[in-house]
Amino acid sequence: MKSTIKKLENNIIKALTIACENAKTTTPGFSWLTHSAKFDNFPASLVVTCVFETEQQIVDARQQKLDQALIKDIHKQMLKIGVVLKQPRHNVFFDSEERCIAEHAGNWKKRLQPH
Repeated sequence: MKSTIKKLENNIIKALTIACENAKTTTPGFSWLTHSAKFDNFPASLVVTCVFETEQQIVDARQQKLDQALIKDIHKQMLKIGVVLKQPRHNVFFDSEERCIAEHAGNWKKRLQPH
C-alpha cells in the first residue's frame, strides 16, 4: 500500500471512529460501523456500513430521522479530513446483526464482501 493511501486510510478510520462514537450516544440500537473503498475510484467507491442490533432499530432510526443525522455526521467527519462525498446517502448503508445472522450465519466477513 502506498504511503499516501495508507495515510488516507488512517484518516478515514479516525474520522469514522468519531462518527461511530457519536452514533453510539445518539442513536438507539446502533452498534458499530465499518468501511471499504477502492482507492482507484475514491471517494465514490467508499462504502460505510452502519450496523444495528435489529431490523426494527433501523426502522425506528429512520422514522426518527436518526439515519439522516448519522449520514450527516459521517459526511461532516469526512469533510474534516478533506474527503468530499458528493452524495453521502449513496456511500452509507444500514444493516443489522439480526439480518447477518439470518442470511450469513453471523459471518460479517462474508456478508461485507463485494458482490
